[in-house]
Amino acid sequence: MDAILEKIRDFADKAHGEQQRKYTPERYIVHPVRVMEICRQYTDSLPVLAAALLHDVIEDTPVSEKDIAAFLKTILPENTALHTVQLVVELTDVYVKQAYPQWNRAKRKQEETLRLSGTSAEAQTIKYADILDNSREILQYDPHFGRRFLKECKAMLTLATRGNRELYKRTLNAIDTALKSI
Repeated sequence: MDAILEKIRDFADKAHGEQQRKYTPERYIVHPVRVMEICRQYTDSLPVLAAALLHDVIEDTPVSEKDIAAFLKTILPENTALHTVQLVVELTDVYVKQAYPQWNRAKRKQEETLRLSGTSAEAQTIKYADILDNSREILQYDPHFGRRFLKECKAMLTLATRGNRELYKRTLNAIDTALKSI
């Protein structure tokens, strides 16, 4: 990992603080790093790789869009920093339980899928990597929820089709394989 991405990883790690992965005792940052590494197999775009590292920061920590932008502007050209922030914003769930408590999970996921379908190809590519990484362990640790999660991801992939084609196919294949194993 180059020095800039290391600084971004460290910023994301600090933002996530003591958070751990849901099913393992690993620090949360292992997931964004794996998402970034998956993306790196398909692109060398710095904004994409940086956004992959930061993709859960706004959603899961007190760190804001403005905080991320201020940090990135200290290590990246302004246009690259702003592009990265835009990708992170595109990847941040809007239809969350706190904002829409009157909606059930199915309704929130349906609206989130529609929203995500309108995001950039780069954001969708990162989302594919996110889904791929999350789907690897879900059935092992939580088979009941895993079935639901995988079906939600497959529904999302039916509409979010603008990202990297190879990664899209890889992610869809992984989900189909996992669903067949249930």
